[in-house]
Amino acid sequence: MKSSAFTPPSVSRREFVSMLALAGAAAPLSSSLGRAQSSAPSAPAAPALAESSPFSIHVMSKPLHKMSYAAAAKLVAETGYQGIDYTVRVAQGHVLPKNVQEDLPRAIEAAHQAGLKAEMITTEITSARDPGVETLLRTAAQHGVKYYRLGYWDYDPKLGIAGTLEKLKPALSELAALNASLGIHGAIQNHSGTRVGGPVWDVYELLRDIDPRWLGMQYDIRHACAEGGQSWSVGLKLLRPWIRGTVMKDFKWQQTPGAATIVNTPLGEGIVPLDAYFKLAAELKLGGPMSMHFEYPPFERATKPLSAEEQRAQFAAGMKQDLAVLQGVMAKHRLA
Repeated sequence: MKSSAFTPPSVSRREFVSMLALAGAAAPLSSSLGRAQSSAPSAPAAPALAESSPFSIHVMSKPLHKMSYAAAAKLVAETGYQGIDYTVRVAQGHVLPKNVQEDLPRAIEAAHQAGLKAEMITTEITSARDPGVETLLRTAAQHGVKYYRLGYWDYDPKLGIAGTLEKLKPALSELAALNASLGIHGAIQNHSGTRVGGPVWDVYELLRDIDPRWLGMQYDIRHACAEGGQSWSVGLKLLRPWIRGTVMKDFKWQQTPGAATIVNTPLGEGIVPLDAYFKLAAELKLGGPMSMHFEYPPFERATKPLSAEEQRAQFAAGMKQDLAVLQGVMAKHRLA
């Protein structure tokens, strides 16, 4: 598969800033962003599949956030991965948003020094209006980041499910406009549970009128399986036009009478149908940056305290094992 060039934004940064200046300090942000959105290419009624770049496998830095940028990058490179997906957020953030202008360039440089890509980040962004969002995204885009993951929303019990989704649509249109002005892509992760985006149909409803080049989905097969059971493939096909990145991890159900609890596992030891997923991924020409998540012990909920040396050794072993499983199934479907 050929790598596709990132489409230049039709709204320049200068134009976007000019719009904000013309709006005036007292004018609502939505007015400026609305004009930017109207200038950006409108989403086609039925978006065609974009030509995908090959998968590139990154490590989400969540379990590594206490390491220095250099130490984390060295570990990721030694274990065979192609890139690092830095967490740029308050919760377990490898880069804190308030320090993004100083620390994100340092983190990206550490990744590059280790021979890694640093083209994706994980954020808590849910609105273009939030303080610091424009600075964060501008800094990321200027230093080569092409993709970022958004944060999450809760349903508003007063508005109900449909009302909550309708309320969120303008905010997502604003984010798409900001992304277009900066040349960066934002993505909603489908995440199991009762928040917005647990059911993938939520994500489709939110994205159906948005240009996939600027705002889309980071598809998580683990969470899709937890919520979709045997129907996960339907949601994947529906949302394929908006998918520019993916997540990889595994889980199993721990059952008790009348209840079941999710237990995260190493890749290949749970119930995520890796073979079926990558078979369909090949058919749908899925690709782009993939974020590998490690949410089982010792990465999370370690059963006993570990020294720094023990932790690094166990992290390295788990990361290598998961990568070997992933590469094996991807090679089967000619995706590696």
